Amino acid sequence: MTPPLFDAHLHVVDPAFPLVPNQGYLPPAFTVADYRAAVADLHVVGGAVVSGSFQAFDQSYLVRALMLLGPSFVGVTQLPASVTDEELLRLDAAGVRAVRFNLARGGSAPVAELDRLARRVHEVAGWHAELYVDARELPGLAGVLRALPAVVVDHLGLHADGTPALLDLVAAGVKVKATGFGRVDLDPAAVAAAVVAVDPGALLAGTDLPSTRARRPFEPVDLRLLADAVPAEHHDAVLRGNAAALYLARPRPA
Repeated sequence: MTPPLFDAHLHVVDPAFPLVPNQGYLPPAFTVADYRAAVADLHVVGGAVVSGSFQAFDQSYLVRALMLLGPSFVGVTQLPASVTDEELLRLDAAGVRAVRFNLARGGSAPVAELDRLARRVHEVAGWHAELYVDARELPGLAGVLRALPAVVVDHLGLHADGTPALLDLVAAGVKVKATGFGRVDLDPAAVAAAVVAVDPGALLAGTDLPSTRARRPFEPVDLRLLADAVPAEHHDAVLRGNAAALYLARPRPA
């Protein structure tokens, strides 16, 4: 039987809601129905819908997607530094649980706002911060990231040259998504194993569907590769438990 997966990183692209070209790119549609069809053979028990660069600060698509997906799914969104407390609490009630800083492609608040905005969303709504960032940039951000309440780095940090800096942050409590194997310049199995060796609670599995702009899209074999890379006693934590504990610490209303 396929093991349960909490999909820590997925995107929904619904052209019924605003989309903004990023570097000239607009993705094809990938609706909630498309996502459900794509993971029909996986045992998905929940997930995190992540805003992409092309969605900028639009929240309407995300609120709708979370309503359709149900209480085991949460949101990770991009916000301007000027967001009000009222808007944070509205999004929190809709199931949003993190703010994303897209340093690799833009579309989010800039790195200059990282410390202040990450602290503010945590204070107001208990959210953590997620970074789409090339790990080669992490040494310059390490002082800020170590001091934040909770941080997640997407896609194994993207590049092997940044893995030592990434592992240093894992030792300080930062979590890492084992996602986007078709977009990284590293050995996913080796980096996943290294993260688990530092902290078995730090690695979160996900599909990265629909894998926009990746050299190749997600394939189920990616999850098997991940399971083969980490000790058997950590399989459930990596595939389900670590992400569920992070994202569902405060359950959404049904």
